[in-house]
Amino acid sequence: AEYANYRKRVDRDRELTKDLAIASVLEQLLPLLDDIDRAREHEELTGGFAAVADNLTKVVERFNLIPVGAVGDEFDPSEHEALQMIESENFTVPSVATVLRKGYRRGDKLIRPAQVVVAEPITAEVTAEEN
Repeated sequence: AEYANYRKRVDRDRELTKDLAIASVLEQLLPLLDDIDRAREHEELTGGFAAVADNLTKVVERFNLIPVGAVGDEFDPSEHEALQMIESENFTVPSVATVLRKGYRRGDKLIRPAQVVVAEPITAEVTAEEN
């Protein structure tokens, strides 16, 4: 029984160490993924560089790295880092208006929060003051 418990603990520790190592490597790749996203936005990713970027994207997807933060998402302080707040009549709850830098998650672990501009609904008080 003691040996079985020992094996379970060792296996659990190995899995945890493996997950931490993968997360650490993925975290180091995030600036590169940011550069690739910017190049794609400006349509500067062509030829061989596009193939390398696509392959890198596929590799990080295999390790379950998932982007966090999209325009229209409800603001979640556990996933989003608000860098600016604006008021907007287009939203009924605080929501992501602009993504300044993508965030990433692996499983239930947040690797990096998304940096966002948050749109808050215009309150009745503000509307009354304007009238």
